[in-house]
Amino acid sequence: MITVFTRNVADGIHRIEHAYVNVYLVEDGDGVAVIDAGLPGMWPHLTGALDELGYGPGDIRALVLTHAHFDHVGTAARLRHEYRTPILVHDADRYIAAHPYRYEHENNRFLYPLRYPKSIPVLGTMTGAGALNVRGVTDVHSLTTDSGDALPGRPRILHTPGHTAGHVALHFPDRGVLICGDSLVTLNPYTGTTGPQIVSGAATANSPEALDSLSLLAETAAPLVLTGHGEPWRDGAAAAVEQALARGAS
Repeated sequence: MITVFTRNVADGIHRIEHAYVNVYLVEDGDGVAVIDAGLPGMWPHLTGALDELGYGPGDIRALVLTHAHFDHVGTAARLRHEYRTPILVHDADRYIAAHPYRYEHENNRFLYPLRYPKSIPVLGTMTGAGALNVRGVTDVHSLTTDSGDALPGRPRILHTPGHTAGHVALHFPDRGVLICGDSLVTLNPYTGTTGPQIVSGAATANSPEALDSLSLLAETAAPLVLTGHGEPWRDGAAAAVEQALARGAS
């Protein structure tokens, strides 16, 4: 199972990719924040990256969840317990954070591997990284549009519902970066297809709403888009949104 740690994918923003899931570390002079928590198998790679950057228990300012699906919460409980990290999540995703498998979705997820065989190695790798063994978290703090002022990099918090009701994206205007979670991805785990798109209805609560939320991403005009799944998109948020809208729901 290949893991990639890319330092400075943007200024002070580092990417860890494990089992087709991305986690980001955002630094500034005031410390570091972890954006999303991956799957349980991410743990040694996350702690190794933090150690390489010089951070130990008590040093992480926050874990910010773009949303609370199981593949973004996998190391959250351990970060809270072992690193004493505060966890921030939008109030509309608090229930999912506590129950990472009880989330709304439009379509039967078990039919997707039959229809999209390219998804099988992706979903199989995620399963091997602990996708079926994620602990929920209840000791969380509310993530609001004002929360960014207290986070490293001072991101703008954008509420982008659709994938989940409480989904958010983080825009770092000074760095030209948009971390958009699963509001837009460049790898769809449920189809195995690449390029900008929203996640399939196997895991998306409301695809029309998810497509509507893309306009908020385009408005950032961010040159670099970092997604929850897939490679960084370097051709700008507007172009990514245009392609995702053209693809539509799946």
